[in-house]
Amino acid sequence: MKVEIDKNSGFCFGVINAIKAAETELQKTDKLNCLGDIVHNGKEVARLEKLGLDSISKEKYFTLKNCKVLIRAHGEPPETYEYAKKNNIELIDATCPVVLTLQEKVKHSYEKRHKENGQVVIFGKKGHAEIVGLNGQTKHNAIIVENTNDIQKIDMTRPISLYAQTTKPIDQFKEIAGVITEKIKPNVDVEIKDTICRQVSNRVPNLKQFVARFDLILFVAGKKSSNGQYLFSVSKKENPNSHFISKIEEINKSWFKGVNTVGICGATSTPNWLMEQVKEWISDNFD
Repeated sequence: MKVEIDKNSGFCFGVINAIKAAETELQKTDKLNCLGDIVHNGKEVARLEKLGLDSISKEKYFTLKNCKVLIRAHGEPPETYEYAKKNNIELIDATCPVVLTLQEKVKHSYEKRHKENGQVVIFGKKGHAEIVGLNGQTKHNAIIVENTNDIQKIDMTRPISLYAQTTKPIDQFKEIAGVITEKIKPNVDVEIKDTICRQVSNRVPNLKQFVARFDLILFVAGKKSSNGQYLFSVSKKENPNSHFISKIEEINKSWFKGVNTVGICGATSTPNWLMEQVKEWISDNFD
């Protein structure tokens, strides 16, 4: 049986940087707090927890003093930094550079639009860590839209600056932007800012080509990963014999009946070692 791992799958550079920052710090200490799961992959979180990483909630963070806390790639709103300054918390800031740049742009647009009685609109998933951080740049006054149904929240008579969560699909962003452009009243200023990370979005065409080559696809990702859910939908559409798994225990041997070729791929939050583990399981069971 031929088994191949997609070389374009696995951690994006933002996640790689955050995990390296955690590992480097854990070589010096036996415990490190991380604000939220460092990555939306349970297996990788469990691996790092064994090294001493402790994923903490926002509620717990705002009770801490005199310690170190890692900020993951998704970024944080300003109040997280303000609390750290007041309570002697050393922040190890692993916010993705792409997200940091986007935060600055959103902040600048909010200051501009606020003076004009305008609006900052962000296309993204409500409650997602990156969205919380971005919305914080607007003092939590941004309008968050998840789909075209949410566009009714926008006042089409007031200026608009539209941004996107870095990991959202480009086609959906274009659809949102198209509806806003269509509905905006004449002579009202609208800025469309495509802020989707190309390292993430470019995975779609590569993934389509990869999954089409195999009899069976095992898509490996954490259940919490929105990027994983989206990329899996792309895989399933291109190759209906695609199966979503978070760990090797979820693999069903019946999937391999009549199968000669297997492709293994994953999300931007999927560790390479986990995909290698899946490949090894197949070799142990079918070679």
